[in-house]
Amino acid sequence: MATTDMHMHVLPYNYLADKPSNRLGLARTASLIEARRSEVANSLLLDNGDFLQGNPLGDYIAEVRGVSSRSPHPAIAAMNAMGYDAGTLGNHDFTFGTGFLRRVLNGAAFPLTVANLVPRSGPGFAPWLMLERKLVDGYGTAYPIRIGVIGFAPPQTVDWDRNLGNELASEDILDSARRLLPRLKAAGADLVIALAHSGIGPIEPTPRIENAATALAALPEIDVIIAGHTHQVFPDPQFPPQPGADPLRGTLMGKPAVMAGFGGSHLGVIDLQLARSDEGAWRVADFTVAAEPVESKHLPLRRIYSTTIGAHRETLRHIRRRVGRTEAPLNSYFALIGQDPGLRLVAMAQRWHVRRMLRDTEWANLPILSAVAPFRAGGRGGPEYYTDVPVGALTLRNLADLYFYPNRICAIEVTGAQLSGWLERSAGIFRQMQPGLADQPLIDPDFPSYNFDVIDGLGWQVDLTRPPRFHPSGRLLDPEATRIRNLTHHGRPVADEDRFLLATNSYRLATCGLFGPLVGENRVVLDDEAMTRDVLRRYVRRRRRILPASVRHWEFLPVAGASAIFETGPSAVKHMERLENAGDYALECAGETEDGFIRIRLNLSRG
Repeated sequence: MATTDMHMHVLPYNYLADKPSNRLGLARTASLIEARRSEVANSLLLDNGDFLQGNPLGDYIAEVRGVSSRSPHPAIAAMNAMGYDAGTLGNHDFTFGTGFLRRVLNGAAFPLTVANLVPRSGPGFAPWLMLERKLVDGYGTAYPIRIGVIGFAPPQTVDWDRNLGNELASEDILDSARRLLPRLKAAGADLVIALAHSGIGPIEPTPRIENAATALAALPEIDVIIAGHTHQVFPDPQFPPQPGADPLRGTLMGKPAVMAGFGGSHLGVIDLQLARSDEGAWRVADFTVAAEPVESKHLPLRRIYSTTIGAHRETLRHIRRRVGRTEAPLNSYFALIGQDPGLRLVAMAQRWHVRRMLRDTEWANLPILSAVAPFRAGGRGGPEYYTDVPVGALTLRNLADLYFYPNRICAIEVTGAQLSGWLERSAGIFRQMQPGLADQPLIDPDFPSYNFDVIDGLGWQVDLTRPPRFHPSGRLLDPEATRIRNLTHHGRPVADEDRFLLATNSYRLATCGLFGPLVGENRVVLDDEAMTRDVLRRYVRRRRRILPASVRHWEFLPVAGASAIFETGPSAVKHMERLENAGDYALECAGETEDGFIRIRLNLSRG
């Protein structure tokens, strides 16, 4: 059994909405784990990383309360209570630094491994583990087995957080695997399980590939793959087809593989039938694989509550502190079609900070733009995964809802040509539209909304009849493809050679989201320690009352005789009449999807 990408969803509680959740939480997954455990004589429970960061509970423990022998980390306490056998570390487990991570792991009652991330000083992490177990057959006879577990994380982990490059060295996942797997086998492993905090990608890897699970499965020493990182579900009939992956059988390169969503939404279950030779050698004779959804019937396990309820209550008291007031609702239901006042609030705070920090410098007279992306805009997160802040008091919880990643504010010098390319990268989220066709899907589901940057301070149009320049992964598809039209700054056309300052975040500065090739060599003019959400808090406290102007940065060019379907959260309905500057798309509801989204029709011929 395997969990992955829990992201601090220990209890079934949505801290950003401040209400219980029936979709998330290890406490609910634990009920399914117990049920599956009770069915068999032999089982392992493994975690595939990214368990320490991802919601206000994790932030509160790392930034306010801390951990000690008397106050263990609630995620570790819950995993200890569930009797995990082993785990690996994901990239977000390093978000708060290796010192904090080591203190957290001191409380773990189970071993953890990561092979390709090595501390530059101090004790290292186990590159692999050997679990010695007894397998009991149907007649009650016990047989010894040595199970090798090896973990991997994206090598880009050292780039995604500012100081990690000074604390960690990273190695290509495949290089690390080829170096260590023969040693693991030589140490006597009968079975090898790869905990790959890495997505399902191509068979032929590129250097330092981020999503290496398929390429890993091709290595002969590996018997089982646990994948993660991309928050997808595998096996699943809806999983995009690609070479080497069988989304029905649940195999990568013919070997059993599972990916269990995120936040405890699923439990990965691989049933292995093992055969033993007369000489005592084990082999996988057959298998079944399932990513089992956690459903409402899986009630939270009480012992998980008992280990974490104190930290939960402390977190609620902390995030309910008031910092200001908003005079308008701030929600992301329409962010992907150009309406998100909360996103504009973040952009304003970023610009305010950059302007203050660069006052009296050589860049003081350059116009400042601000790039922001909607982090919570549905997609794989489901129909409740949206920012929704009502009119009234703004609390720390609301600000975390508006910006919950631990990024820092940065600024770079850019040209008009680079800004156009940046927006072309963002415009890859839209599917190509055909004139004369009704109800065409607008959004590419493989494009994560956190890579959809809107640049506040510019205006532009998007030509949906043109193919995208970039693949959702960031790979260049067609350098000649151009969707961005009529790019302006304060109504004036932007020339290729025009110079600007662009406020962005440390994730982009680390060339993540694959914007890097567009701006990788640009001059960084601001890279300090200011966290975006801290700046947002200071900005709101300074303003006290918030009313972001309703500004439509971009619009779609008309597509003759065409309409598009945009899926969003069901609570969007109550905000449709309040939309301002919505263009002439004539938005109307067009039913619901099976998974709980509502369908909004846009009349593109009138756009």
